[in-house]
Amino acid sequence: MRPPTGPPVRVGLFGLLGSGNLGNDGSMEAVLAYLRRDHKEATVDAMCGGPEAVRLRHGLPATRLHWYRGEYRTASRAGAIAGKGIGKLVDAVRTAAWVRRHDVVIVPGMGVLEATLPLRPWGFPYALFLLCASGRLFGTRVALVGVGAGPIGNRATRALVRRSARLATYRSYRDDQSRDALRAMGVDTARDEVHPDLAFALPTPPSGAPSGAPGPVCVGVMAFHGGDDDRARAEEIHRRYLDGTTRFVRALVEDGRPVRLLTGDQVDGEVVAAILDAVDSPLVTAAETDSLDDLMKEMAAADAVVATRYHNLVCALKVGVPTLALSYAAKSDALMERMGLGAYCHPARAVDADRLLDAFRELEKHAAELRLTLAKRNRTVARQLDEQFTALTAAVFPRTGRAHAHAHAQRETS
Repeated sequence: MRPPTGPPVRVGLFGLLGSGNLGNDGSMEAVLAYLRRDHKEATVDAMCGGPEAVRLRHGLPATRLHWYRGEYRTASRAGAIAGKGIGKLVDAVRTAAWVRRHDVVIVPGMGVLEATLPLRPWGFPYALFLLCASGRLFGTRVALVGVGAGPIGNRATRALVRRSARLATYRSYRDDQSRDALRAMGVDTARDEVHPDLAFALPTPPSGAPSGAPGPVCVGVMAFHGGDDDRARAEEIHRRYLDGTTRFVRALVEDGRPVRLLTGDQVDGEVVAAILDAVDSPLVTAAETDSLDDLMKEMAAADAVVATRYHNLVCALKVGVPTLALSYAAKSDALMERMGLGAYCHPARAVDADRLLDAFRELEKHAAELRLTLAKRNRTVARQLDEQFTALTAAVFPRTGRAHAHAHAQRETS
């Protein structure tokens, strides 16, 4: 079939990318790989939280998401409050001008339609609304790809999320709960599909074979303070999480197990420092990770993983290592269930070190069969993500969608 003619498709990537959250960046890397493989003709740039990091790491032209640099800092002085207010007006113009220059804008994964972590309506929910409204105004196709969603208590945040979803050209979700949450908000999701998290499309590093003797344990920690509805008791939740996790790490060390502490966001460093200070042992070390690839390499060398952040769990499951989730939201439970480890979840809001240690020992007892389960589930996930990218091409790249779908069908039958 003759390749498409005409000017290159102009594609923008949008979101809190390059801001220090490895999960967000991993989702972007998966979409970039898809674009470079299936849409070599496309020109790509980004509007994101960390444009300097995106330019340096990926060589993409990148624009700052917010005009006001202090957008995510609490404004207490009059100047900061005024700056934020002016910024909202400036961002409406900046976002519209950026969107207008593109044929397609992709929001790659991320929990952009949820409030499982503290969230202000006039932060990212407002930015997402500006994106989707501008797309509808200028005829730019906006695709929310493999995103997470959930029930939202705050009325303003819920209204912005609902309107953004309705204005988007294409929507897909990383789990059934996300689609159900949008449906409950009044969004017509009848044609929306569910696919695995985009990070499962990243390359998998080789995993080390278990030695037989008890080996290292990766513990992924998080600066966890509860969700958007937990602001009044955020510090209490954090103290309980930190205390329970610290006691669990200490118990592993007393059993002679090396422990490798992992993070998924720059803010998690404070939790690592607190655990290292409380558990003064050479068996406890901290990894420096700059990407999901770094995380997966660390986890591939471990006998088991205990993790909190959602994309820490994705990485552990993807490399096929027995994993126990410190679950803070339904998305973690859904992910563990999808990968056949639904029985191995422990609540992050109520970390009980003794119960967690019992669950961990049970996990290790069944490690061999769990590795087989994960290998099988990962093969299924890979096929489902191939279907996700084929559907995305057909939906928002109309000049190339038919040719790509035909090529995909040929690959499947060959």
